[in-house]
Amino acid sequence: MEAIKNRYEFIALFDVENGNPNGDPDAGNMPRVDSETAHGIVTDVCIKRKIRNYVELCKEGEAGYNILIKTDKSLNSKFTAAYEAEGLKTGQKGKNADDVRTARDYMCRNYFDVRTFGAVMSTGDDPCGIVRGPVQINFARSIDPVYQQDVTITRQARTTEDRMESGETEMGKKNIVPYGLYKAEGYVSAMLAQKVTGFSENDLELLWTAIINMFEHDHSAARGKMCMRKLIVFKHESSLGNAPSHILFDKVSINKKADVECPRSYNDYDVVIDRNMPDGVTLIEKL
Repeated sequence: MEAIKNRYEFIALFDVENGNPNGDPDAGNMPRVDSETAHGIVTDVCIKRKIRNYVELCKEGEAGYNILIKTDKSLNSKFTAAYEAEGLKTGQKGKNADDVRTARDYMCRNYFDVRTFGAVMSTGDDPCGIVRGPVQINFARSIDPVYQQDVTITRQARTTEDRMESGETEMGKKNIVPYGLYKAEGYVSAMLAQKVTGFSENDLELLWTAIINMFEHDHSAARGKMCMRKLIVFKHESSLGNAPSHILFDKVSINKKADVECPRSYNDYDVVIDRNMPDGVTLIEKL
């Protein structure tokens, strides 16, 4: 499959209602926030996990769409499997560069997330090198500060007989954001796709589909109601790009409506897009 020929940037808007979009292990799993501004944060790792999960769900068993970063097997065993599939010697120290490159190309062909996001595959006795992926995503950040709320709940079932002696129920907590609208920015490099991973037009369309649907099969009581609201794509005519990414990102402004003090829904915001694009750039609203 031929690699993409155009550079892209994109903006993804999503919101959460009465849920925890991304818990922080360093803060008792409270929703992640910027400690200075109280704006909510969702990490790139969290977003990419949801994309991986969607791709695995809709492409399960299809050749070329395996997922490397998941909990089924150790990474090193997958690297060894690449050597075996290509007929290369395994388990020997001091691999030559050609073997590593061959194994790296195998991983790119067979694993969607390697082809898309890249991976560090230089561990173990059968290293597959380091791949810099063409698709990169920044931390998502809420448009306004978010309010973190502890909600006390009653637990009806206890785990041990000793704990049952003090009563049949006990109190617990859920950590939520009542409402937050988040913006994530991303980049798709045609040059890295062409020179390294072979990320194709079919892969690109799957990426857009996965972003649009990444919350639809990820619902849980802990995450509350999470929805993709907009996916705005900037397509460049050339592989290197026709305008700086920050200028394109500034074409989209999101602000609270004038009569809204405390946003509690997507309708409390105005999303304004300046459609006057630089030469060589096309605006595409995927959602």
